[in-house]
Amino acid sequence: MKKRIYLTYPKEQVKEPLLYHVGRLFKVVTNIRQASISDKIGLVALELDGEPEEIDKAIKYFIDHGVKVEPIELDIIE
Repeated sequence: MKKRIYLTYPKEQVKEPLLYHVGRLFKVVTNIRQASISDKIGLVALELDGEPEEIDKAIKYFIDHGVKVEPIELDIIE
């Protein structure tokens, strides 16, 4: 299963390697489709590939670490 989401990192989390940790902790493949990072905010369009349960765990990890997660409704990054 593949799921595409937008991640909005708050200033406090911009420098944390959360994508790295998600790839190590859960059985998902992370594919950054688009990103814009500054010292104040991080915006990432991310594709997660894996079993639905693992994807849900990865999303929960982001949320638990203060990252706003929103589904990508349209395939505008294809």
